[in-house]
Amino acid sequence: MTPVKSGKTAIKLTGFGGQGIILAGQIIGEAAAIHDRKNATFTQSYGPEARGGAACAEVIISDSRVGYPFVNTPDILVAMSQTAFDKYISSLRKGGMLVYEGDMVKPHSLPEDVRMFSIPATALAEKLGNKIVANVVLLGFFTAVTEAITRDAALKVLETSVPARFLELNRKAFEQGYNYAKSDKKGD
Repeated sequence: MTPVKSGKTAIKLTGFGGQGIILAGQIIGEAAAIHDRKNATFTQSYGPEARGGAACAEVIISDSRVGYPFVNTPDILVAMSQTAFDKYISSLRKGGMLVYEGDMVKPHSLPEDVRMFSIPATALAEKLGNKIVANVVLLGFFTAVTEAITRDAALKVLETSVPARFLELNRKAFEQGYNYAKSDKKGD
């Protein structure tokens, strides 16, 4: 089992409606709280559009009690769309981590000392037969590069978060992202 980072980690996941941002945030929060036995909060916001509008999920994972559930200055910013990246990059803390969809986001105007990790999540999901699991590809990648949650915890929550008929596809998507991070392709 991969060790989980200790202390407090503020995570902001961003993209547009329909990309599964909220589900990914929910899985991270639940994995941390239930299976990794950390304190965690999860909040979500999205535009009024059903698809295509802004979507944002915020997760705080901590060894101690979380007093305020909102993320103003994330340690980790996950961006699945250029619009979301443009909106939130200025909030990423110096020395923070950017995890992004490499085919959809072109980073610019980065805070100082940002560590960047890129994955073509949508393209990898399409190779699995369904681009709808790009969020789960990204979740597997996130799990491997950040160590904010353990792989086992993420997979346990994934099993209860997706319909049974899509479970195998989602497991493959998670492993695709996780293995991509463990290869020499990760990062910029």
